[in-house]
Amino acid sequence: MNEKAIAKAIIPPNEQDNESTKHRGILIVGLLVAMLFSALDNTIVGTAMPRIVGELGGLSLMTWLTTAYMLSSTSVVPIAGKIADLIGRKSVYVTGIIIFMIGSALCGMANSMTQLIIFRGLQGIGGGVMMPMAMVIIGDIFTGAQRAKWQGVFGAVFGLSSILGPQIGGWIVDAANWRWVFYINMPVGILSVILISMGLKNKKLEGPVKFDLAGMFTMIVGVVSLLLALTFGGKDYPWTSWQIISLFTLSAVFLISFIIIESKTKEPILPMHLFKNRIFSVLNSIGFLMSVGMFGAIVFIPLFMQGIIGMSPSQSGTMMLPMMLSMIFMSILGGQLVRKIGVKTQVLIGMIVMAVGFWLLSTMGVDTTKLVAMSFMAVLGSGIGLVMPVLTVALQESFPKSQLGVVTSSSQFFRQIGGTFGMTILGAIMNHRSTNLLTEELIPSLEKLPPQAHGMVHQFEGMIQQSPQGLYSALLSPKTLAKIPQGIQQMILPVLKSTLVDALHSVFLYGLIFVVLGALMTLLLKPIKLSDTKKEKQAT
Repeated sequence: MNEKAIAKAIIPPNEQDNESTKHRGILIVGLLVAMLFSALDNTIVGTAMPRIVGELGGLSLMTWLTTAYMLSSTSVVPIAGKIADLIGRKSVYVTGIIIFMIGSALCGMANSMTQLIIFRGLQGIGGGVMMPMAMVIIGDIFTGAQRAKWQGVFGAVFGLSSILGPQIGGWIVDAANWRWVFYINMPVGILSVILISMGLKNKKLEGPVKFDLAGMFTMIVGVVSLLLALTFGGKDYPWTSWQIISLFTLSAVFLISFIIIESKTKEPILPMHLFKNRIFSVLNSIGFLMSVGMFGAIVFIPLFMQGIIGMSPSQSGTMMLPMMLSMIFMSILGGQLVRKIGVKTQVLIGMIVMAVGFWLLSTMGVDTTKLVAMSFMAVLGSGIGLVMPVLTVALQESFPKSQLGVVTSSSQFFRQIGGTFGMTILGAIMNHRSTNLLTEELIPSLEKLPPQAHGMVHQFEGMIQQSPQGLYSALLSPKTLAKIPQGIQQMILPVLKSTLVDALHSVFLYGLIFVVLGALMTLLLKPIKLSDTKKEKQAT
């Protein structure tokens, strides 16, 4: 289907003319290309990690490749939305793509892990600019009803990237070199820049533009400190350590300063009055709570697949396909369905389906089959697909066009914060529950071992207190088990599996609580009607 055909299929006849149809079609293709290659990058890089560490070393720094990207991209999202409202979408989006490409090129040329981490942070700045822009532009050029359809399509493209990424990354690493995982972004990025530049017009600036530099600074420091505390607390440092307490304190000081600045400045990054709007507060709360559960599931389901069902890491990744495919299908279907049943009804149904999915996951045990586990994940993915695209559409429909950048990027921002919070809080629950269970059930068994095995017992006790997830991962891998005598294996494996199941049940049930809270928040939503015409202003 060419660009004109794409635009013709979605633009009402009374809005079509040859030039606008051509430009809009080119723009949509450019947006799809940009979103696909930026979303693919995260999953592709994950596949290449072993080769990267093998060549550059720095195994202890490996997690920073993901953390650096996450910190910079999350911090930039709301800033990009506000700047796009001030100077126009085209300048901001194209700049973001160019920064992403420069970061990608530098990543490919990195000669040490430290360099690669720094360049991943630069790449994350570009990714954070790009993330909300596609949705903002969709909000600009389409009516409410059309937005729902296309937000679903773009959500499906984002989901598709999580399926294709590992396969493409594996192929690139095997056929060429890990550096091409980053270099591949260059030609695709250039193509998207050309298409977006052709399809999108520049905003005509009226008078000088004032940037909220103080707000930008305080927000970046506050958000980065919070994310660092949530990322490393309970893992690299105890929650009560001076490092984590200092980070939380620093975050609180700067975020409070940010709120004070935003309430007084003329062009705030995140206007505080938006939180007085029920639709804004409720929709972003739902997005936050949904992400807490969703990212928690994505992190812990593979542990169940590997530890209980006995799958390899690559196989457990494949087992996530039903969840992703159902999410893609329901994202597209939900874009059509929301016009008939309304935003509030669809979000409520989606949150209830998610809750059912979490409850089903909490019933899995040592005898659960692959097929049953896959069907449960498909239920969870269906709920996510019904909710995710509609939240952004509903926000865009409820605010004037001049604020689309701010409100759209806020949706992305609160979801990312929710995902980080979810991985942290559910991880803490997992560790706490695992420590108690292993102390009660595994230690008494280990103490019965002969004296010559007491060194191993003390090692296990240390891991139980410091990293129970690491203990599960190590002892449930075939390579590690092969080093343990058969008699000890027969003693500890049943206990490990039963305690892992119980701990994961707690994780999924707490995830269920967050999703149920999101469903209850949905009841506070006012009816939101998706318009059939583009509006410059709507009631707030």
